[in-house]
Amino acid sequence: MTDAAAPEIELIPVGISSCLLGERVRYDGGHKGHSYITKTFGNYFEFKQFCPEVSIGLGIPRKPIRLWRDQQKQIRCVSVDDPELDYTDALADCGNEQRAWQKQLCGYILKKDSPSCGMERVKIWDDVMPIREGVGIYAQRLIENFPWLPIEEEGRLGDAILRENFVQRVFAMYRWHQMLANGLNVAALVDFHARHKLIIMSHDPVRYQELGQLVATTTKANINNHADSYLLSFMAALKLRATRGKHMNVLQHIQGYLKNSLDADDKQELVQTFEKYRLGQLPLIVPITLLNHFFRKFPNEYIANSWYMNPYPAELKLQNEI
Repeated sequence: MTDAAAPEIELIPVGISSCLLGERVRYDGGHKGHSYITKTFGNYFEFKQFCPEVSIGLGIPRKPIRLWRDQQKQIRCVSVDDPELDYTDALADCGNEQRAWQKQLCGYILKKDSPSCGMERVKIWDDVMPIREGVGIYAQRLIENFPWLPIEEEGRLGDAILRENFVQRVFAMYRWHQMLANGLNVAALVDFHARHKLIIMSHDPVRYQELGQLVATTTKANINNHADSYLLSFMAALKLRATRGKHMNVLQHIQGYLKNSLDADDKQELVQTFEKYRLGQLPLIVPITLLNHFFRKFPNEYIANSWYMNPYPAELKLQNEI
């Protein structure tokens, strides 16, 4: 029987804005070193750092840049002192030029609010007042070139749900790369989907059905096209927040695999634990731990192979806060 517990793995390649690792590359010569990222994520991720502003030749220190809406309503990235110093095309080209190494990544952590690296809500200036509705020029190219890639900002990683969601997607992306490295075929895609079905159900029940149909119609002749479509839809599904209600549906589904094994007291314990989780009185780790306990006593091959029970190393303690 295969054990679905997260195996010992090599460090996972994840892109990151250089300043978040403590590199003094910001416009003021400073950095935005993030201890949680370096000390916790650093145990599992191999960071590939990059600063697009330095890459295009801007000095350290330098005049800051910002997003600007010109008279034609186009968004440009310009110097705060001189709008004629326009770095939009240089940053966009820089983003496109990084695709060779970016395609190997399993995730990317960007610097929030940056006119080059901000993922969302970057200030766009005009003659009136700034509005937080922009995307950094480099970040926009990254998102467009790799729409399936797990991308997050360091500021949003302070949210326990967003943090868990990002890490789960990174590990799922890593397993996808592993599958491709071992040779893409119909059997491999079927197995990948089967082991992730419960995770998909906890995020997006509609795409769960669509992905199942896509896999069911995959053949040797269309495997490459179907794999591309699968990855895009799969990662879009996982990006949606997994609510307590959706987790409850999955937990109760898993409970069904124990219906002929547990006695009345054990069943009651599960029901009570699930209800406390539903009411927000317990974190997700508690029902998951209890289920894992019962499945050690009453093994089930399908559940043992499901990544839902062990989506990433337990040492990250991400399920303790959701």
